Amino acid sequence: MFKGRFLLMTAPNLGKVGIWSMELRFTPDRGAVADAAAELDELGYGALWVPGGIDDQVLGDIGRYLDATKRIVAATGIINIWKQTPADVATWFKAQAPEHQSRTMLGLGVSHLPLIGDEWTKVKPLTQMRAYLDGLDAAGVPRENLSLAALGPKMVALSGERTAGAHPYLVPPEHSAIAREILGPGKLVAPEQGVVLATDPDIARGAARKALDHYRYMPNYRNSWLRLGILEADIDALSDGFIDTLFAWGTPEKIAERVKAHHDAGADHVCLQVIPTNPDGGLSAARAAWRELAAVLV
Repeated sequence: MFKGRFLLMTAPNLGKVGIWSMELRFTPDRGAVADAAAELDELGYGALWVPGGIDDQVLGDIGRYLDATKRIVAATGIINIWKQTPADVATWFKAQAPEHQSRTMLGLGVSHLPLIGDEWTKVKPLTQMRAYLDGLDAAGVPRENLSLAALGPKMVALSGERTAGAHPYLVPPEHSAIAREILGPGKLVAPEQGVVLATDPDIARGAARKALDHYRYMPNYRNSWLRLGILEADIDALSDGFIDTLFAWGTPEKIAERVKAHHDAGADHVCLQVIPTNPDGGLSAARAAWRELAAVLV
């Protein structure tokens, strides 16, 4: 049991729907990013999630999102445990005001062999994650503020044992059902869902393929898809069926159907990553899409 001001009795309230955004993380104009975070808050989304897997700077960004907002939870999707030590994460968390701590969700991930290199193979991912969580426990970071990028059943189970729950990436509703079965009631299931606001199949699937291409070479994701019954040939070809399994596309109403499917399967929270059909649109295009989606989802 944790003691003192860092004990939280419940996990941050993520709400039913959030936004997962590359644009919030990597747009250089910090003023524009702060405005966008504040708008997400005003639109009623429960959480904003940003990637942190490639560097050790994501917590500084999370702090700025918290400063720019009043209600929304700021979440990492994810902190790469190879890039930041438990001590560094704990030092950052403890420096936050209690009201900011209550709006922080620290998603953690073990990263991937192609990104880390041979060091990744020396300790099993589950062992590595357990050791990292031991460090956070020792430093007093509340488990309710943590979640794991859990794909396989053992990592999903660990997320329930040691954190608020699971934040899986690139998964369909079928995975949400599996995660809920493993975790049981009362634990967080918060999948990321890629979406494309385009009704033309070629445009929508083309944007999704571009976003998905490099992930198919990551063994963690590939193994996750194979466990779900997706065929190697479909993964290699980025087939229409494979794309449609992982991505929701079409009108906001059509995308809402996929969100409902996750919720019906057991997800508590679904964070939407808008895949741009025109990558040059940047943050402005993303904000327009968030508004469209909010009209039917929030």
